[in-house]
Amino acid sequence: MSADLLSHIRIVLSHTSHPGNIGAAARAMKTMGIASLYLVNPKKFPDADADARASGAVDVLRAACVCSNLSEALRGTVYALAVSARRRELAYASTEARSAALGLVAAARDGEVAIVFGTEMSGLTNEEILQCRAATHIPTDPACSSLNLAAAVQVMAYEARVAAVGATLLGSSEAEPARHEDVENFYVHLEQSLLASGFLDPANPKRLLPRLRRLFGRVRLEQEEVNILRGMLNSFRK
Repeated sequence: MSADLLSHIRIVLSHTSHPGNIGAAARAMKTMGIASLYLVNPKKFPDADADARASGAVDVLRAACVCSNLSEALRGTVYALAVSARRRELAYASTEARSAALGLVAAARDGEVAIVFGTEMSGLTNEEILQCRAATHIPTDPACSSLNLAAAVQVMAYEARVAAVGATLLGSSEAEPARHEDVENFYVHLEQSLLASGFLDPANPKRLLPRLRRLFGRVRLEQEEVNILRGMLNSFRK
């Protein structure tokens, strides 16, 4: 494998509350050869604390893309990996970081991919996790399981580098993988179709839509598959 794949990886930090953590995350990224940083509604950025903690990675901060929501930060990606330490009642099965990094780097051969981190206090929301294709956790000691945000970024960036430089991965698919925004548009069409058919009761939706997201999220949808699914939904609504 090649370190060139690291240029396909973006680190996404959602709703970071302390600018120093953004700077420390940028430094952690650069030490592992990852330069693409996306920030979703940071509380304070740009900021002198971020620059000070970056320590040699200010260029990563200057090139960072600030987004208003996670969908915007994931636009154009073909795979996104959510990092969460908490068990979720309704979310993807979480794999440990090393295995997850192998899957991430394999997907990076087909296009842009992302590793997504939540806010420092509570992590990612369930809705944010369901916008990703897979979830991972860092196997810490149960007696002290909480990692600083920048430390978590460092671990995942390291695992991604090891996977990119030294791992032997399965062959890349010849089919074009579906882009994040096209998958999200499919979910919009799916919800509209379910409402129109009466199968989805807006007054009592239960967890139908999150479960369907999780179902489709287990599969790396191809662009043609998304187009076919949307076409099917459109024909059902006529």
